[in-house]
Amino acid sequence: MKYSSLLITGAAGFIGSNLAVNFKRKYPKLKVYALDNLKRRGSELNLPRLKENKVNFVHADIRNPEDLALNFDVDLVIECSAEPSVMAGFDNPPYIISTNLTGTVNCLELCRKRKADIIFLSTSRVYPYKAINKIKTIETDTRFEWSAEQDIPGWSVKGINEDFTIQGPKTLYGATKLSSELFLQEYIANYGIKGVINRCGVISGQWQFGKIDQGVFTYWMLAHYFRKPLKYIGFGGKGKQVRDLLHVDDLFTLIDIEASGLSRISGNIYNVGGGKERSLSLYETTKLCREITGNKIGISSDLATRKGDISIYLSDNSKAVQELKWKPKRSVKSVLSGIFTWIRDNETGLRKI
Repeated sequence: MKYSSLLITGAAGFIGSNLAVNFKRKYPKLKVYALDNLKRRGSELNLPRLKENKVNFVHADIRNPEDLALNFDVDLVIECSAEPSVMAGFDNPPYIISTNLTGTVNCLELCRKRKADIIFLSTSRVYPYKAINKIKTIETDTRFEWSAEQDIPGWSVKGINEDFTIQGPKTLYGATKLSSELFLQEYIANYGIKGVINRCGVISGQWQFGKIDQGVFTYWMLAHYFRKPLKYIGFGGKGKQVRDLLHVDDLFTLIDIEASGLSRISGNIYNVGGGKERSLSLYETTKLCREITGNKIGISSDLATRKGDISIYLSDNSKAVQELKWKPKRSVKSVLSGIFTWIRDNETGLRKI
């Protein structure tokens, strides 16, 4: 690790806390600072874990520039603070814009002033939902699948790659993250900052406080563990919509590689996810959750498809695999089993939220 002082934003959240702990464990001499406003319920449960691993916590809000007038040195920023809920964008546009766009620009200003580099966690939601839903599908017993006989730039049956169109509505969440990408590229070009963009699919694992529209695989396992009812929403109400999933520790491995070679890859964009071989429909996820927990819960159906939703998303990781020599290691069953173990070991705290 060539950097001496690392700042992770959104670091009391799921991804940020895991990255902070993993970096400190791998590089004990690295100064790791975890910045978070603790807005999201459950994030406070990560504070003892950060402290135990000698990660320095900073209670601050990236929406406020004055909060980023830090009294310590920073030479690398991992920007993973965000409001990741698509539904939040419909309900409260100013909030999601100030968090996901203004907040990122404030982080870029920090990098400019401190001459720090940046790794930015973006999202697969930068790709427009109408274009994704135009990809022809077939329906099997357990899931939707993409039909192979199609010629679409930036797409194959393996998934969507970095050349897929970004033209068209993509939800306010996706729009704010894409806008942040554009600002980051300008800061790289104009101020000598080195940076890279990761367009992440669904990331899963321990210490994720899943919700209905974010962290869906953890949300599904939590519901099964605590015997709470679920609902298949949209696309016929059968639970056949599909997402790939990537374990947060596999994401750490990727970001560690990027941090070690940022000069070589600066300005690059990578699609990052589990890919087709690590994908599940909700229906398939239900079967696995029942198998792992031993619990069977009620699941109802809502035939109305939510605005901005998509039936399938798979990440084509080929560029990251080829250029960074990185590949996910953990299977979908091992990811879900790990989430189950974490819930069981932290049942009391999780039951409260």
